[in-house]
Amino acid sequence: MAADAPHREYRSGSDQRTLRDALGSFATGVTVVTCVDSQGRPFGLTVNSFTSVSLDPPLLLVCIARRARCRAALAEAAHFAVNVLQTGQQPASIRFSTRDEDRFGTTPWSTGETGAPLLMDSLAVFECERTAIHEGGDHDILVGKVLRASFDPNLDPLLYFRGRYRRLHFD
Repeated sequence: MAADAPHREYRSGSDQRTLRDALGSFATGVTVVTCVDSQGRPFGLTVNSFTSVSLDPPLLLVCIARRARCRAALAEAAHFAVNVLQTGQQPASIRFSTRDEDRFGTTPWSTGETGAPLLMDSLAVFECERTAIHEGGDHDILVGKVLRASFDPNLDPLLYFRGRYRRLHFD
């Protein structure tokens, strides 16, 4: 290595910390997945494991930790929404990732066409019908058929990378 070359750390291993750090090297958007339970109470949590599955039919998936308090409500709900957060919604992301009992109390939201809560001013929103739930280790993989999608092309995404919130930087 040349004397003036920058030192770069490279780690490998099969332990959980190395795996978490390596996975954290993949920048993701931040979402809040929401639903209502059988009594009509809103539930939601911050999720960054979200992806498109298919355009025809329109399917997406989110991964929900089995220990999440709202896991049962999401697993039983016929409909759910994926709210893709924009840069101004970092406080909502934090609130929905904590044990705060009243996550919806200070977060502006409305009821979507399917009955799922929609966070106001989100970058994008997908209203879904649950089509399947699969076991995936310590998570459940929730698959939904997109019934309605909306987005605001003037907003920028809230990103998460290496354990921190980030923003896009345009040249």
